[in-house]
Amino acid sequence: MLAVVSLGTIFTAQAQSKPATEPQPPAKSAATPTEDAQLYRNANFGFRYKILYGWVDRTKEMQEGNDAGKGEVLLAVFERPPEATGATINSAVVIASESAVSYPGLKTAEDYLGPLTELATANGFKADGEPYVLEAEGRQLVRADFIKPLGIKTSNDKTSSDKINKDQLTMRQSTLILLAKGQIVSFTFIAGTESELDDLMDGLHFVVTKSSAR
Repeated sequence: MLAVVSLGTIFTAQAQSKPATEPQPPAKSAATPTEDAQLYRNANFGFRYKILYGWVDRTKEMQEGNDAGKGEVLLAVFERPPEATGATINSAVVIASESAVSYPGLKTAEDYLGPLTELATANGFKADGEPYVLEAEGRQLVRADFIKPLGIKTSNDKTSSDKINKDQLTMRQSTLILLAKGQIVSFTFIAGTESELDDLMDGLHFVVTKSSAR
């Protein structure tokens, strides 16, 4: 499935749309969101993710057509609706699981890097540094980073050459890979800057269980 990486084509189309209209902030709801409503919990794999207020949930839409025996989108949330245009990267968090048996010979999370990188490069991304193993709250994960320069000007004001910002708009993707219970769980974060990626990843936490405690 590798749904997390194929999202890159969606984000590219959004970023290349006309940037003249700045994205509007999400309308405020009359009711204040509760803490529970903003917290996705997954007891099966022992993690939780705090969803940012105002973000759009597209989990159900992305689950359509899932083959439950092979893989499933667990969570898909976006800073703004994927169909909305904007001048900035539409930040997103997508968490998915896939059966490890779908990849013959896969025994460790590192073995998933090959298929992950292959599909990422097919979507125009390139590796940003070497993948590495990290420990997070009792879980061993593998992190892989990718970037995709989009070459979009942030301003189309041609009244003065000084007002034209030629800095590239860059899509950044970080994927954390977890092997648990015969499943590959991928946590993919997409944003426009490294600091935004860090902020998104701060929302992910793992529940320390007896089996994961050492």
